[in-house]
Amino acid sequence: MHLRANARRTMLFLAFSFLLMCSLYVRHPGRGTPWRARTGVVQAADQAADPRLKPAYRFEKGGWIYVHLEGTPGEIGFQHGYLLAPEIADAFEAIKLLDTHDTRKGWDFFRQSAHDMLWPHIDQEYQEELAGIVEGVKARGVSMDLDDVVALNAFEELPDYYVPWYNSQHKVAGAPRLVSPGNCSAFVATGSYTRGHKIVIAHNNWTSYLDGERWRIIFDIAPQQGFGILMDGFPGVITSDDDFGVNSSGIMVTETTITQFAGWNPNGKPEFMRSRKALQYAASIDDYSRIMLDGNNGGYANDWLLGDNKTGEIAQFELGLQAYRIWRTKNGYFVGSNFARDPEVIAKDTNFDPTKFDTSPNARRVRWEQLMKGAKGKIDVSMAESFMADHYDSYEKKADANERALCGHADTSARGIEVWEWPPYFPGGAVQGKAMDGTMAKAMSFYAHVGHPCGDDFLAAPFLKEHPQFAWQAPLLRDMKAGPWTLFKAGQKEP
Repeated sequence: MHLRANARRTMLFLAFSFLLMCSLYVRHPGRGTPWRARTGVVQAADQAADPRLKPAYRFEKGGWIYVHLEGTPGEIGFQHGYLLAPEIADAFEAIKLLDTHDTRKGWDFFRQSAHDMLWPHIDQEYQEELAGIVEGVKARGVSMDLDDVVALNAFEELPDYYVPWYNSQHKVAGAPRLVSPGNCSAFVATGSYTRGHKIVIAHNNWTSYLDGERWRIIFDIAPQQGFGILMDGFPGVITSDDDFGVNSSGIMVTETTITQFAGWNPNGKPEFMRSRKALQYAASIDDYSRIMLDGNNGGYANDWLLGDNKTGEIAQFELGLQAYRIWRTKNGYFVGSNFARDPEVIAKDTNFDPTKFDTSPNARRVRWEQLMKGAKGKIDVSMAESFMADHYDSYEKKADANERALCGHADTSARGIEVWEWPPYFPGGAVQGKAMDGTMAKAMSFYAHVGHPCGDDFLAAPFLKEHPQFAWQAPLLRDMKAGPWTLFKAGQKEP
């Protein structure tokens, strides 16, 4: 009896120690490895403790974190916050560092802007989802409130669109020069340009490596209302934000940002909400553009590249604040590399010069035209992946992994990218890629690649040693290792 009692106490102690270890693991923001242990018994215990988690799950594959979210807006938000709590806490610190450093404004400014200006213009459905994210992260021990989460969701529009407008309106003395970012290389093609005449769409995300290394979530969302969504995304953000996805109605979406855009409507609806709503509810190109135009605040102004897999039609939707234009075709292509195309949009909404072919947006536009015309009739997903990895500099007329290549490497360039206020050797460029065709869209699937699509790795320590001017990023700048092109599908289970 005495031996059995000792054995029982030993087993209980070991069980308690194991559970405590798991609990401690999940409270370290940004560490992916502990979550590999959070399968089986531990995850089942979470689901049993809170029924909202029952349909949700996560796993890692190819360097990506795949999360399945399902239910009401509040349930989807809670699942999002709970399952990605370590990544959200980590991403939040990176965004705070970027926003406050670049704008020279404290985080309280962003919280107040989110509370007073953005929150009142968010649809109730997405207010509930955002509140659910707060509840989810708090259940995992992460201290963030609603203002933090809303400001995090607006990290593409508040610092680079609202703040310049605010500084101008308030005549802020000594304000830093801020310009809208240039994010992404992308194309969409259909008809005689593609193999099998099916739509092909692809995109690589250009951004700072500081936030780009963290842009590695695959969201599979089954909402109570609207269409199912498969998209890439950023921890804690309800939309893709670099904008690549497909919905169960066959709407295929991507975009590239309009360089040197200027303008803001403080009474408009946040772009992050409109882009999520459009992907969730659009059954046509007309639906998508209508939702994006409704309450347009000018935030995160993009050239949207769209496809309707039901009809084979594609479109380029250039959305300014004072002007916009839509081009459509069932036999052709549209490309994006952060250039504005419509003369009215350029004149009314930007300071962009489309004739300077040494700049990144225009040099990449030239390269896109070369590739599209040379590949007519042969474009498929495999070729799209090669386009995303392309290093040809059309201005210098040679291969060079720099800021003018479709697979951008601004960290190698002594020129920097002046039109985005990226200084020489800025640690930014293409941080991941995605591609799909009409067959894949019908199955709600696409290929995704973490890190530079060309396969090159970015290593933080040697970069910072060579470029100490970016030492302010050192606490949070990490290695960005390239992964393989990996297939993801809605409803996919852990491999």
